Amino acid sequence: MNQREGDYVPIRDAENIQLGMFDKPLPCFGCGIGWFSFLLGFVFPLMWYFSAILYFGKYYNKDPRERSGLAACAIVAILFTIAAVIALLVYLL
Repeated sequence: MNQREGDYVPIRDAENIQLGMFDKPLPCFGCGIGWFSFLLGFVFPLMWYFSAILYFGKYYNKDPRERSGLAACAIVAILFTIAAVIALLVYLL
């Protein structure tokens, strides 16, 4: 309440409990499940689908820092599915 603009706020403030909530590093070597799955998906594309399920299941509500990586995996999973369907149709015709 008595904070002026430009002053630093302590990380663990008694008035704002959520400030210390995201002090822990993200899992998977610090880059998060989403970005780790994105990179690993180029070798194992099923990882993109796993992360897409997490994204649509709103896993990012537990840690909002995961949202961008999970969204990237969902987009790539959709694009990969479209490419696979087109390739399959071309092969069959």
